[in-house]
Amino acid sequence: MITVNDKMQKGYTYYLTEPEGENFDPDFRPELTPKEMLEMGVFGGVYMRDCGDEFPPDWFAKAKFSKGVHSPSLNLFKVDASQPLSVWKDKKWIHPNDPRGWFQWYCRYYRGRRQIDDERQIKRWKAMQRHISQIKKNCAPKDLACRPKQRQALLHWAYDSRKI
Repeated sequence: MITVNDKMQKGYTYYLTEPEGENFDPDFRPELTPKEMLEMGVFGGVYMRDCGDEFPPDWFAKAKFSKGVHSPSLNLFKVDASQPLSVWKDKKWIHPNDPRGWFQWYCRYYRGRRQIDDERQIKRWKAMQRHISQIKKNCAPKDLACRPKQRQALLHWAYDSRKI
């Protein structure tokens, strides 16, 4: 059991029912772990800075975090591919169990939590595959300078576009 005590979810509790990094839904095959994503540079370095007590310390050892505000220069592709949390809330993409959105859901899923919102989040993850098709169609293989915003967006969803 994990009890979360942060400013967004005081007292939220969940259970880890699967081994970490294992027994994923067969339709959900992320290419990167949360730790890898944080090390590569995601979300302008501001996402999950206050969650160190909830997740393994080694996830944060080499994470690219901003000391202040959102900084796209910390992202792997050096571009801003994020929308503000307010947009996510307006579009009703946020589940109360994960008030920071998809990546928070993924971190908890990766750790072994399974819950009612899993199916919806996995469908959203699968929908990002359209960006892979666009990169394949419009870019030379492994041209990381081609479509950096789409590549960064894919990284935010645990897809590794460096392979494309």
